[in-house]
Amino acid sequence: MKLGFIGFGNMAQALANGLVYKNSIKAEQIYACAKNWDKLCKNTKSKGFIPCKDSKELVENVDMVVISVKPNLVEEVITPIKEKLVGKIVISVVVNYTFDRYEKILSPNTHHLSTLPNTPVSVGEGIIVCENKSSLTLEEHESFVNLFSQIALIENAETKNLGIAGTVSGCGPAFTSMFIEALSDAAVMHGLPRDISYKLASQMVVGTGKLQLLTNTHPGMMKDAVCSPGGTTIVGVAALERKGLRSSIIDAIDEVQKSKN
Repeated sequence: MKLGFIGFGNMAQALANGLVYKNSIKAEQIYACAKNWDKLCKNTKSKGFIPCKDSKELVENVDMVVISVKPNLVEEVITPIKEKLVGKIVISVVVNYTFDRYEKILSPNTHHLSTLPNTPVSVGEGIIVCENKSSLTLEEHESFVNLFSQIALIENAETKNLGIAGTVSGCGPAFTSMFIEALSDAAVMHGLPRDISYKLASQMVVGTGKLQLLTNTHPGMMKDAVCSPGGTTIVGVAALERKGLRSSIIDAIDEVQKSKN
């Protein structure tokens, strides 16, 4: 499998780095092209990826093409290579570009799937939300899943739910990072060194998430399991409730969704 990225910004690099980090693919099997040649060379050659002068060169050398450009550039980059994409596995990671939108600009019989990854794919702990409407064959879909499931939880969503699924998984890392930073600030205020507080807070988030995924336990039950009657944790939980933690998170997600309209 040779993989090519058209556009090599933060998300494309996160995907490429994650695949190599998890030994899912060799660096020399990853190709990339972008408008800024010097920047592209800097971001590829240091990792062993192969830079391409243009998208035509890239498509000719790969089996799977990942479209990773800004939404307003999708049609511009696809038009010159639309015929060459026939016979390739085309994966989109472009926000708000669904199956039906691609059908209007791709050549007939192009096999494609729209997805929304998040940045933790770079360390093999990401999420890739996939539109449940695609033109990939069963074999092609299996190839996609076999490769990318090594760096992410693959979850399907209806087209109408792609936006909210992408918000939770894509914006969530920013909100979680703020939570980690706040926990660390509180720990430092009480004398714990900054480096230790970051490690403890980050591992706590990783562990709690894995615990929920592996046990499928309701988060409320997980919270209750830590809250002993008259104990210390419930005091903190009560403080968070008074300060509106839940409503603040719900409002943040709601604001993001409104901004997309």
